Order: sequence, then structure tokens, then C-alpha cells
Amino acid sequence: MTRETTPLTLTPVGRTVGPKTTYDAPADLPAARPDGRRLLSDRYGRVARDLRVSLTDRCNLRCTYCMPAEGLEWLPTEATLDDDEMIRLITVAVEKLGIRQIRFTGGEPLLRKSLEKIISATKELTTDEGGRVTTAMTTNGMGLARRARKLADAGLDRVNISLDTIDAELYARLTRRDRLQDAIAAIDAAIEAGLTPVKVNAVVMPGINEHAITDLARFTIGRGAQLRFIEQMPLGPRDKWDRSRMITAQDILDELATEFDMTPAAAPRGSAPAALWDVVDATGTGLRGQIGVIASVSHPFCGNCDRSRLTTDGAVRNCLFSSADSETSLRDLMRAGATDDELAEAWAGTMWLKKPGHGIDDEGFLQPDRPMSAIGG
Repeated sequence: MTRETTPLTLTPVGRTVGPKTTYDAPADLPAARPDGRRLLSDRYGRVARDLRVSLTDRCNLRCTYCMPAEGLEWLPTEATLDDDEMIRLITVAVEKLGIRQIRFTGGEPLLRKSLEKIISATKELTTDEGGRVTTAMTTNGMGLARRARKLADAGLDRVNISLDTIDAELYARLTRRDRLQDAIAAIDAAIEAGLTPVKVNAVVMPGINEHAITDLARFTIGRGAQLRFIEQMPLGPRDKWDRSRMITAQDILDELATEFDMTPAAAPRGSAPAALWDVVDATGTGLRGQIGVIASVSHPFCGNCDRSRLTTDGAVRNCLFSSADSETSLRDLMRAGATDDELAEAWAGTMWLKKPGHGIDDEGFLQPDRPMSAIGG
């Protein structure tokens, strides 16, 4: 499809793109290097090296903590990035902005029919260190068993699979779909395809699956995967999150310690969101492995955050909890004729304004207006 474009108009305060979209570069934004490269740095000294790319806002599950039973109003196709636009922005991120790792998310990224094409194009890019981009994907696993080998051949390195319970009845209630066996098959297929370490993401919710923390841990370790418990965050329906009732990372660790011997992992955590523990099943099974706990709410790691986010409709978000008015639409800039250098400057300017933290515990905190499926994990 051919799109009409409007030339950029440069002004002393920024750029005017088309009749509605403007971008004003922060006055103190560091200049690009002579070769046009920049870093996605902010005023607090953080540098984004990890890009989360949402390939679609659509999903084939209806998890209770993420969206209503009837689903959401999906973005119209013309509002989302097509393959060429997506690949162009990923290329700008890697070749001009220092991104080294890209994680594909959704909604559900497996619903993007051209997923293998996008991964292959991404894997061809060279980072500022001279190596290849590291690629990963977060998925609910529906259909992964059929595509795991093709995705690995395309260049996908690792995968995270969402699985909050191994109880079939509870899984069906949580996701509103009877698809537990598909999720389990996805774990096995990913391991067989070499998308390792395969990580399993589990959100722990009060009164729902907190009683089965050790069961899920034992199942995951026995399957040869790594488990990541995640504190529930305020990103779904507003009535599904209560800070006072939240299951914290300490609650999770205390429950694990009832049946596992736990030792903090020796490897430094760095900018990784999970605190890792080497665990041994103390009940006599002999199982041993590694479990991570992501304390996004009770012990936020904002000071070490190295992420930038690109939504499926081409908006840059400098934080998972950004408000819509802090986004920059690279889609609109691009469709109006922006050059790669101009896109890089707009991206860098948005990241430069990143706040010191997500502010969940601040009195004035407002839940993002975009749902999680439209942001990307």
C-alpha cells in the first residue's frame, strides 16, 4: 500500500510533521556523533540497550488480569506498523541507537504471520559492538509447538512462555480458554528447538494461584525450564489489582522456602529484572534448578532499567508505566517523511525524558491508559 507523505518542516524548537503531529527535541538532549549514532540515555545516567517490540495488540487468550472476557477494541490494521515499517524502526534502534537485544511481545506475537520474517531481518543487523542482535520472545505459547523450529531457524535465540498454573481447571478459568496442554507442549517444543534457556513467566495473584507456588516450581524445573515469578502489576482491568492484597516477592520466597533449599545465584544481576536463586527440592525428589523472582512493585529496579519500548502502532514508550502524553509516534514521523536520523533523534529525545521510577507507590500514580496487551511486556 502506498502512503502519501508530507515533507518535514524544521523549526528552531523541533519538528512539525503533518497537520497534527509535532516533536520538540529537549533543549539539553546530547548531540549525535558525527556518524549519526546516539545512545538511548536519560538524565539519570541509564542507557537503554534492550528494546521491547510489540508486534500486535491482539491475543488469543483472555486472561482475567489482562483484559475483559469480551476482549478489547483492537487497533485497526492501518494504524499499526506494517512489516517494512517495523523492520525499519528496529534497524534504526540497532544501527543508530545502540540497541543490542530485542524481545518481541504482543498482545500475542505468534499472531503476527510475518514473525519469522521480522526475526530474520533483525538477526541480520550488527550491533555497535560488532556482533549480532540477541533476539527473544514472550508468548502464551499457543501454536508455538508448530513454529518453534522455524522460529529458531529464523534467528530467535530464547523464549519466555506465560504459565500461571498447571491445574487445567484453574488455567481455563484464568485464561478463559481450555488450552493448558498447548502451553505445556510449547515449553517442550521450545526446549527441543534449542530456544534455551526456556523461561516460564508466572504472575502470582492472591486467592487464585498463590497456594500452588511450589507445585509450579517443581513442574517447571522438572521440565528443564527456568521459572520466573512476577509480582502482579496494575496493567489490566482496574478492579483486578489491589496493592494492599498483592502477593509480594517476599511472600513468594517464603513459600518456596517451605519445600526448597534456596541460595542466591552467584552471577551478578546487572540490569536483569529477576533476582535469581539456585534451588534444590528439599522433599527428596532430587530436583534442582534456578528460579527468578521479579519484584517490580515491592522492590522496583528502575534505577538499573535498560529498556525502551515500541508499540505495535509505532509509539516509543520510555517506561512500562508511561502515560500516553509522554509517547512519541515514530509511525507518524515516518509516514510524514522523516529520515532515519530524524527518527533516531525523536526516539532519543523521548528516552532522555524518562522519569527516575515508575511511581506505583506515589500518591498521584495513575494506571497507564493503554492496557498491557497494547504496550508489550
